[in-house]
Amino acid sequence: MQGWLWWLGAALVLAVIEMLSLDLVLIMLAGGAAAGAVTAAAGGPFWLQIIIACATAALLLFMLRPWLLRHLRDRVPLVETNAAAQVGRVAVVLSDVTETSGRVKLAGEVWSARLVDDGIPNSSGHVPEGSEVRVVRIDGATAVVEPVATSHEHPERSA
Repeated sequence: MQGWLWWLGAALVLAVIEMLSLDLVLIMLAGGAAAGAVTAAAGGPFWLQIIIACATAALLLFMLRPWLLRHLRDRVPLVETNAAAQVGRVAVVLSDVTETSGRVKLAGEVWSARLVDDGIPNSSGHVPEGSEVRVVRIDGATAVVEPVATSHEHPERSA
């Protein structure tokens, strides 16, 4: 079998696997394999095929991929999923939340929670049961929260 067919086969396999991952990494490697196939079809020695394939893959990976990702993100908004999707949501306190412990109901699920440590001392040191809090970040399985401002603290929100 011709050497260029092996390269072409590798390029096709990488391209098919890329369809499953959508990372734009394997497709760049497939481009390198395609360049190796062209070099083999032109009669280049095996060492040159390897060098051309690696150089092309590296060039595509480090030059074209970042540009493609940047433009793809400009066109398609990033949709947060899993724990990252919870950041910014409002939760209801089920048991008093302190800097070290507490429980909240967030998006229909019960989460362990703790107050954010932002260097500003909280006057009460806890958020009582039934209060609303906003998720600042997720640390493992713990929601790091801050109290939601009430309407008398921010009159402009009571409109």
